[in-house]
Amino acid sequence: ITTGLFLAMHYTPDVSAAFSSVAHICRDVNYGWIIRNLHANGASFFFICIYLHIGRGLYYGSYLYKETWNIGVVLLLLVMMTAFVGYVLPWGQMSFWGATVITNLLSAVPYMGNELVQWIWGGFSVDNATLTRFFAFHFLLPFAIIAMTLLHALFLHETGSNNPIGLNPDADKIPFHPYFSYKDTLGFIILLSTLTSLALFSPNLLGDPENFATANPLVTPPHIKPEWYFLFAYAILRSIPNKLGGVLALLFSILVL
Repeated sequence: ITTGLFLAMHYTPDVSAAFSSVAHICRDVNYGWIIRNLHANGASFFFICIYLHIGRGLYYGSYLYKETWNIGVVLLLLVMMTAFVGYVLPWGQMSFWGATVITNLLSAVPYMGNELVQWIWGGFSVDNATLTRFFAFHFLLPFAIIAMTLLHALFLHETGSNNPIGLNPDADKIPFHPYFSYKDTLGFIILLSTLTSLALFSPNLLGDPENFATANPLVTPPHIKPEWYFLFAYAILRSIPNKLGGVLALLFSILVL
C-alpha cells in the first residue's frame, strides 16, 4: 500500500499516457524504479504468503472455524480482484489483452452477459473508461482488504489459532511476546530482504516480456497468459472448452474452500 501511494502520485490513468507514465516513474522520479519494482514483485510475494497460509489452514483443519475461514475466502477474492485490476494499469500488451480476455468471461453469464461486460468496460471495448475505473478499484480495494483483515483477526482471537494436534488447551498457551513477535520479525526481515534483492538484481524475473510493449488493440500476442499466481485459474479455463463451464469451474475452485 505504501509503495502504491507513491506510484499513484505520478501515474496517469489514461490510455494515451499510462504506459509512458510508468516509464517516467522508473526513469525520472527519484527512486521511482525501486518503488515500482517493489510494488510489482511485492504482489508475487504477497500471493506466496497467501497460498502458504491457505495450505497451512487446510492441513491444520482451520476450516472448522467457519466465520474466520469464510472471511478468509472473501479476503482471497478481494486480493485476486486487486491484483487483476492492478495488472491492467501499466497498459502494456499483456495488460490490455489480459483485461480483454478476463472481462469477456462475464459474457458467459446467461441473458445479461454482454450488457455486463460493456458495463464494466464503460464502452464497447477495453478503453479509457475501463482503465480509469480499474485504477479507482485498485486504489480502494486495499482499504477493504485491511478492514476484512482486521475482522479476520478479530474472529481468530475469539477461537485462537489452530495447531497440528488440533487441541487448544489453555495450559499449553504461551505469550505472543517475546516468543512469536521475535519469530515473526525474523520471518518478515527474511521476506523483505528477498523481495528487495529481487527488486534490485532481477526485477523483471517474474514479469512477462510482452508487457514491455505498449498496448496495441490491433496486435494480439501469440500467448495470452496471466501472472504465475493466476495460472491455476488459467489452467481451469483452458481445460474446459465451454466458456460458462470454465467460469463456473473457476468460481467453484475458490468457493469450494
